[in-house]
Amino acid sequence: MTETSAHKGTDGTDGTDGTKDMTVVVTGATGRTGRRVAEAARAAGLDVRAASRATGFDWRSRSTWADVLRGADAAYLAYPTDVGDPEAADAVGALAREAAGLGVRRLVLLSARGEDQARPAEEALTGAGGQWTVVRAAWFAQNFSEGPLAEELRQHGELVFPAGEAGEPFVDLRDVADVVVAALTSGDRYAGRVLEVSGPRLLTFGEAVAEIARATGRELTYRYVPAREYGANLAGFGVPEEEAAFLVDLFGTLLDGRNARLSDGVQEVLGRAPADFGRFVREGAAAGAWAPGASDGA
Repeated sequence: MTETSAHKGTDGTDGTDGTKDMTVVVTGATGRTGRRVAEAARAAGLDVRAASRATGFDWRSRSTWADVLRGADAAYLAYPTDVGDPEAADAVGALAREAAGLGVRRLVLLSARGEDQARPAEEALTGAGGQWTVVRAAWFAQNFSEGPLAEELRQHGELVFPAGEAGEPFVDLRDVADVVVAALTSGDRYAGRVLEVSGPRLLTFGEAVAEIARATGRELTYRYVPAREYGANLAGFGVPEEEAAFLVDLFGTLLDGRNARLSDGVQEVLGRAPADFGRFVREGAAAGAWAPGASDGA
């Protein structure tokens, strides 16, 4: 038992509201998901320990892990490229084992619905011996307002992507963050569980872009390309060959319609319906997220 947890209850908290004096490590704390998890954790009264390269933490350098993990009660794990990256399983398993050895009781891993490539990382976590929860998320709504897809819409008015006519229940990252924090702070309630989270309705990528176009008043379009053609485009943009090949394989399966279904994780954990994609679009449009020349987080 570590010095910081000696006075706490069997769930790693103080035995009352589950958050007092609780320290949580948030990997990728400056990234798309980690930033929102950190915000939600602070709002819930947790002491957040940001883990990013800016604070000396590096997923690919194991010597940087112990200083971040030591004395923490829980940790949120988000592998920086993709949870299905061939290197993710080894890193997740090693970090989970080190965390357990340092007294970090609870780990929550961000994973993806329908992504077969993510299963090795999930299995590495579950086999590490600690108390774990996996949060499998649908495609993020914020992928349309942050990152390369958003930049295409802002600067070119067109999104070119290998998603056909299958529906996807885009999930708001604020809901994902709230589910993660609940899993971190709810004792054993979600230990050993896989929680699937999605938005409340199915939209194709073309329908999603059309909603953004209506909200912004811009002529925005969506154009489908096969995954292999998209991979060639990535190579032309300077994406390393190995990474482009991984993405071609990923999108060729992940976007084949297997995720055209709703999941009830948000309702189960938070006791409310998940946020609709339309709310995300209205808020983003009001903030100028898709204005030409805008940047992520506008």
